[in-house]
Amino acid sequence: MYIREAHPTDAWQLAVNEREGILFASPKDYGEKAGVAQMCVRKLGIEIPALIDDFESTTEVAYTAWPDRLYVVGRDGAIAYKARPGPFGFKPAEVEAALSKLVGG
Repeated sequence: MYIREAHPTDAWQLAVNEREGILFASPKDYGEKAGVAQMCVRKLGIEIPALIDDFESTTEVAYTAWPDRLYVVGRDGAIAYKARPGPFGFKPAEVEAALSKLVGG
C-alpha cells in the first residue's frame, strides 16, 4: 500500500535520497501519486499487487501505517499479523509463520 511519499523534496528530503536520485515532490493528484507508486514497484521489483491510499489517508490511519508496517491479512479480511513499526520492527520469520499458518504449511 502506497500511503504517501515518505521523504518528498518539498517537505522532508533526506541526503541519501538525493545521492540515490530518489527525488519526488508530494503528489498533488491521483495521477501523480499513481506514477510515483508505479515507479516504486518497478525499481524495487515488487511482485505482489500494490494499492494506493486516498488523499484522506484512510488506509494509513486505519492501519497505523506510518512510518511503515507489515500486515498479513487472511482471505476473510481479518488481520492475521501486524508487525511493529518498521523497518526495525520487521521480523521476517514472524511474517513467514503467520503466512504458513494461513495456508496450512
